[in-house]
Amino acid sequence: MLSLKMAQPSDLPFIVTTYNQTIPSHMVTADLAPVSVADRKTWFAQHDDNYPLWLLMQGDQPAGWVSLSHYNDRAAYDATVEISIYIDEHFRHQGIGTQAIKLVELEAKQRGLKVIVSRIFGHNPGSIHLFEKMGYEHWGHLPQVAVLVGQQADLEVYGKHLA
Repeated sequence: MLSLKMAQPSDLPFIVTTYNQTIPSHMVTADLAPVSVADRKTWFAQHDDNYPLWLLMQGDQPAGWVSLSHYNDRAAYDATVEISIYIDEHFRHQGIGTQAIKLVELEAKQRGLKVIVSRIFGHNPGSIHLFEKMGYEHWGHLPQVAVLVGQQADLEVYGKHLA
């Protein structure tokens, strides 16, 4: 059974390793080269109890991580967050993404958050399917806004209002 554990600074190497696993595929992140723990310290510090960063725990093993980040720094958007989910390559295709979104939505509601937004590359059908399955709607299409190793990529915006 999947659970969430608030990430600690000592978890940053695992978080970075899991993130870096996705870079070569050019399916998930717009980073083109691996990041370091030092590179991610400021990003890590931007997460707090209102905008958390969790480890996804499968029993006592970290299976990935999920974060809720500020959507925009203007006050009117304080109840809107962007979700990011990264699953360790050894735990993919086991339903962890579905479980994670369910858990995160409950946590978001408890924090008074109202809207979750996800940005997904148009050539990532797995993530698009996951968010559509979880009731997220297609809210926007940004054509060819990223260049990933010689190919232009569309960005799709999915969102959900939390009841």
